[in-house]
Amino acid sequence: MSLHTAALTWSRDGALFTDGKFSRKHTWRFDGGAEVAGSPAPQVVPPPMSDPAGVDPEEAFVASLASCHMLFFLALAAKKRFIVDRYSDEAVGELGKRADGKTWMARVTLRPETQFSGDKQPSPDEIAALHTQAHDLCYIANSVTTEVTIEPR
Repeated sequence: MSLHTAALTWSRDGALFTDGKFSRKHTWRFDGGAEVAGSPAPQVVPPPMSDPAGVDPEEAFVASLASCHMLFFLALAAKKRFIVDRYSDEAVGELGKRADGKTWMARVTLRPETQFSGDKQPSPDEIAALHTQAHDLCYIANSVTTEVTIEPR
């Protein structure tokens, strides 16, 4: 199996901290060199302690599900010899409360839209089957009950 890493960096930047009014803005760094501004959702932690331009963990969760689904969909479509010209998704995640009162990502709705070209066009049933297969294969969708281990250092 493979390992996948992400590095996270945050610093206090001189704020008092104990008053709770410190910035939560941080940076995610990925092994390919990409850096992404991270922040809590402004609905959870108001600006200026958050940065609405940053990616919040909830958005990242939704994006990872949408991206994983798309990647499997594209691979499956290619195997079926369908030519996909464009794929877009306006995915939405909804937070909710569990029975024990804890907040959780209650629902993620993927809304993929695809455009095909070429002589071989998929039928609506074939497109639906590709989405079903992509969902079944998606590592992230299959991991939403993953055990999370915390290893402080």
